[in-house]
Amino acid sequence: MVKPTKLKSKMSRAGEPLYEASSGNVFADLGFADADDRLARSELALSIARFIRARKLTQTAAAALLGIDQPKVSRLLAGKLNGFSTEQLLRFLTVLGHDVSIVVRKRRDREPGLLTVDAP
Repeated sequence: MVKPTKLKSKMSRAGEPLYEASSGNVFADLGFADADDRLARSELALSIARFIRARKLTQTAAAALLGIDQPKVSRLLAGKLNGFSTEQLLRFLTVLGHDVSIVVRKRRDREPGLLTVDAP
Protein backbone atom coordinates (compact mmCIF):
# COMPACT_ATOMS: atom_id res chain seq x y z
CA MET A 1 0.00 0.00 0.00
CA VAL A 2 1.15 3.52 -0.76
CA LYS A 3 1.63 5.85 2.19
CA PRO A 4 -0.96 8.68 2.02
CA THR A 5 0.52 11.98 0.97
CA LYS A 6 -0.87 15.42 0.37
CA LEU A 7 -2.90 15.23 -2.83
CA LYS A 8 -2.05 17.47 -5.75
CA SER A 9 -4.59 18.54 -8.32
CA LYS A 10 -3.92 18.96 -12.02
CA MET A 11 -5.65 22.11 -13.16
CA SER A 12 -7.44 22.91 -16.39
CA ARG A 13 -6.68 26.12 -18.22
CA ALA A 14 -9.73 27.63 -16.50
CA GLY A 15 -8.14 26.82 -13.13
CA GLU A 16 -10.57 24.03 -12.25
CA PRO A 17 -9.20 20.68 -11.03
CA LEU A 18 -9.16 17.96 -13.68
CA TYR A 19 -8.40 15.22 -11.18
CA GLU A 20 -6.60 14.50 -7.95
CA ALA A 21 -3.92 11.85 -7.67
CA SER A 22 -4.87 9.12 -5.19
CA SER A 23 -2.75 7.79 -2.37
CA GLY A 24 -3.92 4.29 -3.33
CA ASN A 25 -6.45 4.21 -0.48
CA VAL A 26 -9.67 6.04 -1.22
CA PHE A 27 -10.62 5.94 2.46
CA ALA A 28 -7.39 7.77 3.40
CA ASP A 29 -8.04 10.25 0.60
CA LEU A 30 -11.46 10.91 2.12
CA GLY A 31 -9.94 11.44 5.56
CA PHE A 32 -11.18 8.36 7.44
CA ALA A 33 -9.14 7.68 10.59
CA ASP A 34 -9.50 3.90 10.10
CA ALA A 35 -8.65 4.01 6.38
CA ASP A 36 -6.35 0.94 6.41
CA ASP A 37 -9.00 -1.19 8.12
CA ARG A 38 -11.72 -0.01 5.72
CA LEU A 39 -9.57 -0.78 2.69
CA ALA A 40 -8.59 -4.21 4.05
CA ARG A 41 -12.23 -5.13 4.76
CA SER A 42 -13.23 -3.92 1.29
CA GLU A 43 -10.56 -6.07 -0.35
CA LEU A 44 -11.57 -9.10 1.74
CA ALA A 45 -15.23 -8.57 0.81
CA LEU A 46 -14.31 -8.30 -2.87
CA SER A 47 -12.48 -11.63 -2.65
CA ILE A 48 -15.48 -13.21 -0.91
CA ALA A 49 -17.79 -11.93 -3.65
CA ARG A 50 -15.48 -13.32 -6.35
CA PHE A 51 -15.36 -16.73 -4.67
CA ILE A 52 -19.15 -16.82 -4.25
CA ARG A 53 -19.59 -15.99 -7.95
CA ALA A 54 -16.94 -18.53 -8.98
CA ARG A 55 -18.82 -21.26 -7.10
CA LYS A 56 -22.11 -20.03 -8.65
CA LEU A 57 -23.73 -19.86 -5.22
CA THR A 58 -27.05 -18.16 -4.75
CA GLN A 59 -27.24 -15.67 -1.89
CA THR A 60 -29.34 -18.19 0.03
CA ALA A 61 -26.77 -20.97 -0.50
CA ALA A 62 -23.92 -18.62 0.42
CA ALA A 63 -25.79 -17.57 3.57
CA ALA A 64 -26.22 -21.20 4.64
CA LEU A 65 -22.55 -21.93 4.00
CA LEU A 66 -21.31 -18.79 5.81
CA GLY A 67 -23.71 -19.16 8.74
CA ILE A 68 -25.45 -15.81 8.23
CA ASP A 69 -28.81 -14.83 6.79
CA GLN A 70 -29.41 -13.94 3.14
CA PRO A 71 -29.93 -10.19 3.74
CA LYS A 72 -26.43 -10.05 5.28
CA VAL A 73 -25.00 -11.79 2.21
CA SER A 74 -26.78 -9.19 0.07
CA ARG A 75 -25.23 -6.37 2.14
CA LEU A 76 -21.80 -8.00 1.94
CA LEU A 77 -21.98 -8.39 -1.84
CA ALA A 78 -23.12 -4.77 -2.15
CA GLY A 79 -20.06 -3.61 -0.21
CA LYS A 80 -22.04 -2.46 2.81
CA LEU A 81 -19.57 -3.67 5.40
CA ASN A 82 -20.84 -2.05 8.59
CA GLY A 83 -21.40 -4.89 11.02
CA PHE A 84 -18.76 -7.16 9.43
CA SER A 85 -15.47 -7.42 11.33
CA THR A 86 -12.17 -8.25 9.69
CA GLU A 87 -12.14 -11.51 11.65
CA GLN A 88 -15.58 -12.45 10.35
CA LEU A 89 -14.54 -11.77 6.77
CA LEU A 90 -11.41 -13.89 7.25
CA ARG A 91 -13.56 -16.74 8.56
CA PHE A 92 -15.84 -16.46 5.50
CA LEU A 93 -12.80 -16.90 3.26
CA THR A 94 -11.79 -20.10 5.06
CA VAL A 95 -15.34 -21.44 4.92
CA LEU A 96 -15.26 -20.80 1.16
CA GLY A 97 -12.21 -23.07 0.94
CA HIS A 98 -9.34 -20.58 0.92
CA ASP A 99 -6.30 -20.40 3.16
CA VAL A 100 -5.66 -17.12 4.95
CA SER A 101 -2.14 -16.19 6.09
CA ILE A 102 -1.33 -13.30 8.38
CA VAL A 103 2.22 -11.96 8.21
CA VAL A 104 3.63 -9.58 10.81
CA ARG A 105 6.80 -7.64 9.93
CA LYS A 106 8.71 -4.89 11.66
CA ARG A 107 8.71 -1.63 9.73
CA ARG A 108 12.09 -0.21 8.77
CA ASP A 109 11.02 3.34 9.49
CA ARG A 110 9.44 4.72 12.63
CA GLU A 111 6.00 5.17 11.07
CA PRO A 112 2.98 3.25 12.37
CA GLY A 113 2.45 -0.13 10.73
CA LEU A 114 0.01 -0.68 7.87
CA LEU A 115 -2.79 -3.20 7.46
CA THR A 116 -2.87 -4.52 3.90
CA VAL A 117 -4.55 -7.38 2.04
CA ASP A 118 -2.96 -9.27 -0.83
CA ALA A 119 -5.77 -11.36 -2.30
CA PRO A 120 -6.60 -12.73 -5.74
